[in-house]
Amino acid sequence: MFIMHMAFGGCLKAPPVSYGLTEDTGGHIAYVLGAAAEQARQPPVRRIEIVTRAFDDPALGSVHGQAREVVDPVTTVVRLRTAERRYLSKQALEAEMPALEAALLAHLARGPRPDVIHAHFADAVGVALAARDRWGIPVVYTPHSLGRDKAAVLGGPPPRRPSRRLTREERAIAAADAIVVSSRDEAERQLEAYGIACAGRVHRLPPGVESPARPAGTARARALLDPAFADPDRPLILAVARPVEKKNLRAIVEAFARTPGLRDRANLAILAGQSLDPGGRAVREGLRAAAAHHGLDGAVALPPDHRPEDVPSAYQLAAARRGVFVNPALHEPFGLTVLEAAAAGLPVVVTERGGPADIVATVGHGVAVDPADVAALGAACLETIADAALWDRRSAAATSGMGAYSWRDYARRSVRLYECLVRPRAAPRGAPRRLVVCDIDGTLTGDRAAAARFARWVTAGAAPFAVATGRSMPEARLVLERWGLPEPMAFITSVGSEIWHADGRGRAMLDEAFAASIAAGWDADGASEALLAAGAVPQAAVEQRRFKRSFLGDADEAARLGAVLRAAGIGAQVIASHERLIDVLPLRAGKGAAMAHLAATLGLAPADCVAAGDSGNDRCLLGRAGVAIVPGNALPELDGLRVRGRLLRTKARHAAGVLEGLGRIGLAGAAPAPRNAAVAEGLPA
Repeated sequence: MFIMHMAFGGCLKAPPVSYGLTEDTGGHIAYVLGAAAEQARQPPVRRIEIVTRAFDDPALGSVHGQAREVVDPVTTVVRLRTAERRYLSKQALEAEMPALEAALLAHLARGPRPDVIHAHFADAVGVALAARDRWGIPVVYTPHSLGRDKAAVLGGPPPRRPSRRLTREERAIAAADAIVVSSRDEAERQLEAYGIACAGRVHRLPPGVESPARPAGTARARALLDPAFADPDRPLILAVARPVEKKNLRAIVEAFARTPGLRDRANLAILAGQSLDPGGRAVREGLRAAAAHHGLDGAVALPPDHRPEDVPSAYQLAAARRGVFVNPALHEPFGLTVLEAAAAGLPVVVTERGGPADIVATVGHGVAVDPADVAALGAACLETIADAALWDRRSAAATSGMGAYSWRDYARRSVRLYECLVRPRAAPRGAPRRLVVCDIDGTLTGDRAAAARFARWVTAGAAPFAVATGRSMPEARLVLERWGLPEPMAFITSVGSEIWHADGRGRAMLDEAFAASIAAGWDADGASEALLAAGAVPQAAVEQRRFKRSFLGDADEAARLGAVLRAAGIGAQVIASHERLIDVLPLRAGKGAAMAHLAATLGLAPADCVAAGDSGNDRCLLGRAGVAIVPGNALPELDGLRVRGRLLRTKARHAAGVLEGLGRIGLAGAAPAPRNAAVAEGLPA
């Protein structure tokens, strides 16, 4: 496979990279290099080109004028040259796009041509689409930073008409064959703000952190930072970011100075790097002025420049001194620095706006706060360094939770996506006799060996396979891929309020007929207003969907909320699961109704369906199926389950239990059930 990455902004070169040298030399370059480095190790990959723009600027390095730069035996940086020889900021690149497009097409005409183009930022997508139009090369889009969300976070009046940037992003979102994002916030909030149907093409692939060849040690950071400190041994509060306004670095200085007790027991270091941009120089000068205004001499280090190898050393120094890393950005699509801190075992305090909150929720090594709340920022830093037990817990979580963020996992999943785009999976032939529908969490996941056996069963093609989950479409994909489970022919998501039909190319289409069938009488806003007024505790904003409103609570709370809705005259069903989650759906929705609709598209009835599930939100799914499989790990909330068809309670757990049930009904290729399996035959409801 030949992969082409494309990114035009900033100073992209083989490592090491001087991040922050220009405003656009930031995290997207680390992302591209990290992704390519691990993709180059994947067996199907034979060639990678990273395409960027050539320019001549001695202050930024002569390498940027070179046509080609070898990164490793598989990967080469290719620079497209146009008549404009100067370095240009990303904002100034728009006029260069036609020339860059012509240069790319000329480069590709000479061959060889890539199997897939992974374009970073919308401007690169516009160029890549010209190549797709001519040669049919699939285009993958990673936004990195979306203009609509950035504008909303940074404030100011909304534009009277879409800017050119927003127009480019809208086209990229609508036209890309697949969209790869890093965080759930990007997938389910930022992209959806554009109002373009794209969720079926979105894949959440969290990036990783490049592991150093050898531990950095603390010597470089001590030499860089300690001369500024009157008492170097204090806990170190550390920030690493480009000197741009949206990184909100001034807030760290203000929090450090204003929080009682913080400046007296800690030191602050901000690595913002050297910047040749006027805006970057202004940010750095503002930091120095704020430190002087608050009299922080001897407690703050603002080095005028630093080397790339100083950064991992600084993380290790902050961890050694039991400090904390801070990312207070006003807008942060992902936040690689939060992962870099975790790799060093360093607790964090991060912005709640965007990707860092996702990372903290996954890794558990810190807390997310409102970046505009200086008091909260300072209090979180003080709490972390003052509570030794809390620091230890977060540090331990940092080192143990990094498995969710791996460049190897990213490379494996991204290459598999590219292969789907290049060589689509063939649809099964013939009329099916059965449809197998499985819950994901706890039913298919929980036992990796059993999940691998189930994946082989799916691949054997004994019956069409679909999943039914409370998760959203992008999150369902993420979990399946992390567990090595193949993409199903259809996804029933959001507790049976959405159906997505997969096309074998890593894309899925929303079933609008099902949506129309459950929409009648559904009053989402009215349900939310009534329940919130009654004291219901909502789940996170990303959990709220068009046909689903989600809250927190047990079965008793679900019963109370159901009574509230009935008293208000609002038709809805209330579903409790996992002893803590409550979902409110239209009366005609649910996993069972969705399964019946999906079966009908295949010419089947619910009695022809085999369903497997382990929790309360699977009751209606199991109840309507011809065969209901309940694995041995099922939650007590399925006790007393009655079904219309045959109920199989298995002794085996998770996917092994599903395979046991499939074996008992004779589906070809299913693993035999273990001896003495517990089987209960249910009576018709």
